[in-house]
Amino acid sequence: MGSGDELVARYSANGAMVGRARRAEVRARGLWHAAGVVLVRSGDGERVYVHRRSPGKDVFPGAYDCWAGGVVAAGETPAECARRELAEELGIRGVVPRPLFTHVYDVPPIRCHNFAFEVRWDGPIVHQPEEIVSGRWMPLAALREWADDPGAPLVPDGRLGLREWLRRFG
Repeated sequence: MGSGDELVARYSANGAMVGRARRAEVRARGLWHAAGVVLVRSGDGERVYVHRRSPGKDVFPGAYDCWAGGVVAAGETPAECARRELAEELGIRGVVPRPLFTHVYDVPPIRCHNFAFEVRWDGPIVHQPEEIVSGRWMPLAALREWADDPGAPLVPDGRLGLREWLRRFG
């Protein structure tokens, strides 16, 4: 089954899970869905792991993101999604992401409830080559500059989530 045939959870505009649809249909029709996204901070909390998305991604290819994550699959909770994506994209296992907040990204055709989580991690990071081209630890001060600079190469939904995280916790 190709990624476009993957069944994902459908959500309503107010954030309730209402069914399922093929990923390709969600993208093509701009349907509401959800994602589990995880901010990976160093153990001391002073740095965040930032990665560059592969050029083959269906959304925001080649851009940088400070959130590891992806679309909530049918039958999956946002927390389960966050753990799965963290393991798939960055090879991080054995940690429980801490829930932070939910933010809405509504710029059609992308209409998504992003369930944000955080982990502290000083272990190895192993990129999933189909998803991530490269990555590095970025000091919080530099990441804050990226969040405030509309010309910085951050994915738009990730920037929105980062700005909310900085407002609440930074």
